Amino acid sequence: MSQSKSQLIKLPIAGGGLTDYTLSGRAPIEAPAVPLKGRIAFSAAHVVCDPLAAAEPLLGAAVDWQATMAYRHHLWSLGLAVAEAMDTAQRGMGLDWLRAKELIGLSLAEAASVGGRIACGAGTDQLAPGPQVTIEQVIRAYEEQCEYIESRGGQVILMASRALAAIAKSPEDYEQVYGTILRQVSRPVILHWLGDMFDPALAGYWGSRDIGTAMSVCLRIIEANRDKVDGIKISLLDADKEVQMRRRLPCGVRMYTGDDFNYPELIQGDEYGYSDALLGIFDAIAPVAAAAIHALDEGDAAGYQALFAPTVPLSRHIFQRPTYAYKTGIVFMAYLNGHQNHFRMLGAAEGARSIVHLSELFRLADGAGLLAQPELAARRMKQVLTLAGIEQ
Repeated sequence: MSQSKSQLIKLPIAGGGLTDYTLSGRAPIEAPAVPLKGRIAFSAAHVVCDPLAAAEPLLGAAVDWQATMAYRHHLWSLGLAVAEAMDTAQRGMGLDWLRAKELIGLSLAEAASVGGRIACGAGTDQLAPGPQVTIEQVIRAYEEQCEYIESRGGQVILMASRALAAIAKSPEDYEQVYGTILRQVSRPVILHWLGDMFDPALAGYWGSRDIGTAMSVCLRIIEANRDKVDGIKISLLDADKEVQMRRRLPCGVRMYTGDDFNYPELIQGDEYGYSDALLGIFDAIAPVAAAAIHALDEGDAAGYQALFAPTVPLSRHIFQRPTYAYKTGIVFMAYLNGHQNHFRMLGAAEGARSIVHLSELFRLADGAGLLAQPELAARRMKQVLTLAGIEQ
């Protein structure tokens, strides 16, 4: 078979029908093997499920620990930090606290073995949200998870709590919970404000559905505990709101962008400041993300923008509504790029996106130089298409 024939793929398109697609031939982007200096760049990392486990996907989490740890080493090798056991790892959507504990323990040990930076998500997911939960139980749940992470030398990312969102009656409830936890932690934490587009159960977080009011409550908590807050990640997919909050943060408290739509401009910043990064999309675009931030370190703003620009349509596609299904695209990218040998997920979440969606993802990734081994990616894309009834 000729190379051109092997690179021709029949892709489905929106509205029905097929189109012939030929790989762009664009060389994959490679990141320089140097530390990143000007920005802290966390990639939230996905987990690799064990497709051979006998456990039913909808009933239990079976993780391939070797492949999962290998992917973290890949991220560290690029100079990125790892944000562990976050929503990108299907936390609360396939990965429960029992498995998250195991994941955190293993990842902290692996990070220490190579000097990789890591921070780990602490939440309250050992509680089933509902009116039976008390504020005191939420506090104890947070305490348990924070203690587990810190006792193993890890930095805490204080995740938003579904249980707290379900029972809080006022902003004061949030101030009580967060104030209690922040007074106890041994080192500064990263707070996480996750918008309801990522998790509908978190609507009205900080005690208000009005973003401006909620932001003021959150800032009040940070100001009262500023020596215990390294920074805050906000995931609202609203660049203006992030910049507004960034400019109101106390001196020394970092803004970590969680905006998977507008990250290039937010990381680059303006005359008043910039955002560091803690992004799920960095899992899928890790080499380009590292290369772009390296360009920024070198003062090459044009190179930075040129590297990131083609990734934005891909990211917006992966994170399109329903936003919480983005994890399917993240894992699909890892499969295409050879970081795992199957396209299966915890909770059978590989089925959360259509074959049309995955086909467009493939095309956008190719155009952005994000297919590390284009021939392998094309072969795997064809296999997925064939299983969907599209013969190649």
